Amino acid sequence: MEQVYEILLSNKPPLPLIIILITILIILFSTIYILKKQNKKQSNKNRASSFPLPPGPWKLPIIGNIHQLAFSSALIHRRLAELAEQYGPVMQLKLGETSNVVLSSPEAATEYLRTSDGEHWRRMRKLLAMELLSEKRVKSLRPIRDEEIGKLVKLIGGEPAGGAVNLHQLLVAVGNAMTSRTAFGKVRELESSFLPVARQILRAVGGFNIGDIFPSNRLLLIISGAERRLKKIHQEADVILQGLIDEHVSRRRRETEYSDTAEADDDEDLVDMLLAYTNYNHVEVKAIIMVRICDIFVAGGDTSPLTVEWVMSELMRNPEKMVKVQRERGKVVDEACIDELQYLKSVVKETFRLHPLAPLSVPKEGREAVVIDGYQIPTKTRVIVNYWAIARDSSHWTNPDQFIPERFLDTYIDYKGFDSHLFPFGGGRRVCPGMDYGIAVVYALLMNLLYHFDWKLPNQLKPRDLDMSEDFGVTVSRKNNLYLIPIPYHGP
Repeated sequence: MEQVYEILLSNKPPLPLIIILITILIILFSTIYILKKQNKKQSNKNRASSFPLPPGPWKLPIIGNIHQLAFSSALIHRRLAELAEQYGPVMQLKLGETSNVVLSSPEAATEYLRTSDGEHWRRMRKLLAMELLSEKRVKSLRPIRDEEIGKLVKLIGGEPAGGAVNLHQLLVAVGNAMTSRTAFGKVRELESSFLPVARQILRAVGGFNIGDIFPSNRLLLIISGAERRLKKIHQEADVILQGLIDEHVSRRRRETEYSDTAEADDDEDLVDMLLAYTNYNHVEVKAIIMVRICDIFVAGGDTSPLTVEWVMSELMRNPEKMVKVQRERGKVVDEACIDELQYLKSVVKETFRLHPLAPLSVPKEGREAVVIDGYQIPTKTRVIVNYWAIARDSSHWTNPDQFIPERFLDTYIDYKGFDSHLFPFGGGRRVCPGMDYGIAVVYALLMNLLYHFDWKLPNQLKPRDLDMSEDFGVTVSRKNNLYLIPIPYHGP
């Protein structure tokens, strides 16, 4: 023992002893960390158990509350809002085997969104914000937007005078073209094969299916075909992505050999940047590329064109608002000067409020018990935020069902997830990663459509007779495509 004591006091203890001491310290600190984390979870559980469970409608054995959603003629986000009016903004639902809590107030949603996050989302948010979909990167993609929207304007302008155009089809086509070029660069031939697969993936993860409701029942999963469809989609995506990755790796290798680095960097698309990141950080390449391109696809290929279609629908239904927004078209038709178009910005915000394309958040299962707005949310409960209900809250919004862009002229309300009453791109730390890209596409499309054309409803349709019915899918779009008659505008 005296020898050990002398060694410890000596200036140069032997290397094996140093390694042993470091190992002991690592084990000690790791144990303390794990125990503190477990104690925190137990403390949260004990704290949560002292609060009541949220109220909710009566439920049946086995199916729970499914019948109260399935047999309603209202779309699911509207039906959940109706139930919340009866049972409160924090409402419990049993859907098959799963416990769910629906949040329909800005206070409850904000409290939840500020805390629901994970290490994976923090890493991905940092990557997207700083590298892939940063404001700087979005601005650098402007030439692609300008070129594709220029083609759209030329196409519409070339239509026979007095003929109606299917604005929905035109907008989705230009959105997909921009998405393809942003994600794949010059590999346009992959657009026709990859984007349909991306859309299938989004449908699979964004909707309700029998496997989510009865996860322990393998027979139902087999009968429904959900597992088989998911495997098929995964195989198709894997083949396409491997070809995509191989093509980009080969191309970048050739460019590195025959051209300088600066020129190659200027030609980088999203896949090139993702490959560089994933190779450096040793993460799963295909999974990261699939998720990030789906983000771009949602923001630019679907969400932005459908938002523009809703904006045009509301302006056609409210011609006095169209007159106001077109008064600004002589000012500018340039993304860099969007702040000069205050009424257009208000129109877009009001459309985001009335027609959030993702009215419900993706259900997220909590790993530990929490307390939201005075109610206990037990472990493994799926939390859903009803963004649509919050945006129609009559206690905050005057005449919430009416299209009133002026409400945003007198006060600053952010639509990027920081304001607790407006969540067009989600909220809190899990706000949509493609938000800045999507917003840029929305404004670029609207500025050009409203600058270059006047618009009329076909078949002598009166503004108030325009059908505004919704269709619930991956996003909430118009049930029927919007047809309008473009009239080229040549200035005052």
